[in-house]
Amino acid sequence: MSDAPPVLARSLVKRYGEIVAVDGVDLTVERGDVFGYLGPNGAGKTTSLRMLLGLIRPTSGSAQLFGRDPMEEGARALDGVAGFVEGPRFYPYLSGRRNLRLLADFDEDVPRGLIEEVLELVDLRERAGDRVGGYSHGMRQRLGIAASLLRRPRLLLLDEPATGLDPAGMRDMRELVRRLAGEQITILYSSHLLAEVEELCNKVAIIRKGLIVYEGRLDELLRSAASGYRLRVSEPERARMLLLAQPGIAEVELVDGDLRVQGGEAAMGAASVALGRAGIEITALVPQTATLEELFLDLTESREEAA
Repeated sequence: MSDAPPVLARSLVKRYGEIVAVDGVDLTVERGDVFGYLGPNGAGKTTSLRMLLGLIRPTSGSAQLFGRDPMEEGARALDGVAGFVEGPRFYPYLSGRRNLRLLADFDEDVPRGLIEEVLELVDLRERAGDRVGGYSHGMRQRLGIAASLLRRPRLLLLDEPATGLDPAGMRDMRELVRRLAGEQITILYSSHLLAEVEELCNKVAIIRKGLIVYEGRLDELLRSAASGYRLRVSEPERARMLLLAQPGIAEVELVDGDLRVQGGEAAMGAASVALGRAGIEITALVPQTATLEELFLDLTESREEAA
């Protein structure tokens, strides 16, 4: 059981009458991953997390956390697991510190000093004596992470932790997630904010309308996009015709006065030499790389068209 992955889901399905919220989801999260689980609102992310934690029963399929099924073993399957789904909740009339003390009382082996330690980790120690009702949204999100860390988790599930944060709050959340990953905590990070996932995660699963359309390493997904370049030259039309005749150049488009060229690095190097020999001046040559957002839209739109 100790060698089992933190998350292993196979063929998870959840139906509500005729509505299929999750349709055969497979997920594998390995130890040490910062795993991005992403998709638009209503895609089935939160429903999947609820099934993983045993909060709702799957219609079919199975989910295991470190080799234990919450549907079979109940709370014992959540040993070493913490996090929040759809935002943390606290007593607004109590201080942040008092809320954490109440939560710590549910676990007999939580040392008192750990409360101050987690407050320090999430940068809330100076405001820990204030009522939670006066906290900003970002502070409540960080308090939710502090509450999760009281359980000293090996797996942390975060459902949309950066949603609703201002730019400074999003930066602070990124830094916090990186610090936690540095503590060897495996993190399942559910979000529809693709830029956040691209900065933080080493692996991703993309869900669309209850279906997984990609699961794997993020760097491999980004490399799978065709390489391209933006080229600015003195004679765009003549350059376009010359480039189309070059080996390894797949496509050349003229967009707003610049050429958008699809081709590998070696092919583009040879094409640049050919342009120079033809007397065509190159004033800009900029590599263009696909973003996670572009790949996400390509994957999900292509799937919808195929359907």
